[in-house]
This record gives sequence, C-alpha cells and structure tokens, in this order.
Amino acid sequence: MKIVDILNFRVPLSGQISNAVVNFSEHDVSLVAVVSDLRRNGRPLVGWAFNSIGRFAQQGIIEQRIRPRILAATEKSLLDCEGKGFDPSAVRACAMQNEKPGGHGDRASAVAAVELAIWDLNAKIREVPAWVLIAEHFGCIEAGCIEAGRTETVRTGAGRTEATRAASVYAAGGYYYPPGVGKTLSEELKSYQAMGFDRFKIKVGGAQLREDLARIDAAMKIAGDGKNLLVDANGRFDLPGALAFAKEIAPYSLGWFEEAGDPLDYALNRSLAEHYAGPIATGENLFSFEDVRNLLRYGGQRAGRDIFQMDAGLSYGLTDYARMIALMEQHGFDRRQAWPHGGHLINLHIVVGLGLGGCEVYPCVFQPFGGYSDACRIANGQVTPSQAPGFGLEEKSSLKPWLEKV
Repeated sequence: MKIVDILNFRVPLSGQISNAVVNFSEHDVSLVAVVSDLRRNGRPLVGWAFNSIGRFAQQGIIEQRIRPRILAATEKSLLDCEGKGFDPSAVRACAMQNEKPGGHGDRASAVAAVELAIWDLNAKIREVPAWVLIAEHFGCIEAGCIEAGRTETVRTGAGRTEATRAASVYAAGGYYYPPGVGKTLSEELKSYQAMGFDRFKIKVGGAQLREDLARIDAAMKIAGDGKNLLVDANGRFDLPGALAFAKEIAPYSLGWFEEAGDPLDYALNRSLAEHYAGPIATGENLFSFEDVRNLLRYGGQRAGRDIFQMDAGLSYGLTDYARMIALMEQHGFDRRQAWPHGGHLINLHIVVGLGLGGCEVYPCVFQPFGGYSDACRIANGQVTPSQAPGFGLEEKSSLKPWLEKV
C-alpha cells in the first residue's frame, strides 16, 4: 500500500462578493488528490481534500516541496501501525521535513490540504464516512460500535456526552454585493431560511455605522432573535472602533461578534472581552497550535461564552486541529465552544466526528466548495452528513468536473 502521486488543481471561486477587508473575486483554492496504488471498481482509490476557503491556492508549496518529500518516503514510513491505512501524522511530519518552526501562513494550508486528503483516503479504505473514522481515531466513540447508516446516536468515550450524526449549523453570507447585482440582504437570508437554516451570519465593518446597523435591523426581522444572528467584521477595527461598534450592537444580544480586530492582536480581543458582555468569536486566521496557545494565554476568551473558529484546512490539517481542541479543554473550555470556519463538507465531518459545537455553512457562495451535497439533510438548523465514504466530495455536483480529472 503506497501513495503513487499527489495531484494539485487550482480552482477559482465563483461570485463577486466582499467583506470588510477582502474582495473574493480573485481567490482560488488548492484541490488535492492523493492517489494510492489501491483500486476500487477498476479505478485508483483517491483521497480528495482542499485547503479551505478564504485564502489562495498553494501550487508552488505543494508541488515543489510537499509532493516530492512524500513521494520519496519509504512505503512503511507513511502507514499506520497496523499497516491497514496511512498515518496522517506521519504524512504531516514528512511534508514538514526541513521546514523551520514559525512562519505559519500559506505553508499551513498547503500541508493541510494533503493531510486532510489522507483522512478521506483512509475512510474510503474502510468504506465509512469520514466522521466515523475521525470519531474512532480520537476516542470520541468506542471503536467498532458503529455500523454506518444504522444508527443516529452512538456511545462516546470516557468523559464525552453522546454524539449524533447531525451538526448544528448557521448559514454564512450577508456579504457586501456590488451595485446592480439585483440581490438584497433580506432576500439572501430568506432563501437560507427556506433551505432549513435558522441562524445566520452577516458581514459588518465594510460600510458606515448607520448602514451596518440598518443591515442588522433587516437581518433581525428574519432571524427573529438576536441569538440567531451573528456578525463578522473580518478584523476591520482597531480597539477604539471595536469598542464603539460593540457598544452599538450590545442591545441586540447577538449570537456573537466575530473577529473585531486583527486576529493576532490578543490584547485587543482581551480588552473587547472586558467591555462587551456578548459572545466573541475568533480563531479562523490562527494557523498553528502555537498561535492558539497564545490566544488562550493572552486573548481573554471566556469559558462557556466565547467561540473558537480555527479551521483544520488552514492550520496543518486535522492532526494539529485535534491538538488545538485538546489544548482548549486543558484551559477549561468546552469543545462545544469550537465552531470551525469554512462552510464546507470537510468541516462538517470534523464537527460531527469530534463532537464540536457546530459549524459554518456557505449555502450559495464560494462555489464549487461552499455548502454541502444534496445528500446531506438540512432541517431546523441541523445538517446530517450522508453515508458516502470519506468526506463525500464526490456527491457535490459542482465539484464533479474537477474530480473526474483523475
């Protein structure tokens, strides 16, 4: 059993949308295929993944550094201890050979794309959904107690509550659209509501305060309750701006105020937590275990209240992400305070497998990666993964033209 190739496709994102900081019209994503020497139905067995949404494709790092290292590794060095699958942590370590500590940025998402493809490949070898493999691997269920497709609720390991195959989700959108596109914020959120979502996130900080408050008022008419509406500034504010905006939105009792300032400005986050009683969300732009450790040490996050949004696809993959969750718990936080950024199928399986609080969904934007396949059931703000082996990317029609290239 060995990896015979790693293919990397640069896939552009569709849509003309912007948040308070970034226009996504030029963004793309690295779609990675880890090709094994195993065969199913006459075709090579392939693990698929991508480096999440909101950054850029990592062609050079993957093709010039990561791919040659992994293909040059000995066969046994990348296998798990039983020789029945590939070891994601060993692949991650191989990908990082001769790399200096620090510098967690584009490299982190390049490694993540390959590492996550190993999880997809392993689940396909086992012929189970990825969430089942993840749950068993990290001790969130007792190994062997699941038969895919036959149970909705499973027993968890020591210290864990029961985990189900459904995940709480919210519909992320509410972007700033250019004039003339013929779409309003209210129409967008109503379309999500019709799909089965009952919580929504919109962008703030990219317009004058009066306009942003009007957007919140419009969204509140659909959300019905402040707890069902989340706002995201994408790091727009300095401390005075963050505090001023927080004061204005405090009466709404919103679900959370996300990334008010620069994600590495832990002092700003701590000051905001000291002055704003509502939940604060951050972490999607922290790309390493060490960055999360600094957030826990210096960022002022509050147990039982604030939200952690780290994304395995941007931070070296699931191996490192699971370490972040364990570190959160060591600092007194509940893993249900983790709601990964990303809005796609991979993070849905991670949330269900690890028993996290929930996850973001991009029902209509950031295609072909955003949102889930038609096989995933959405109802009452919850999404259930399908029974497809792996992450189920093959069931997503918008991705099929790319997956058929292998």
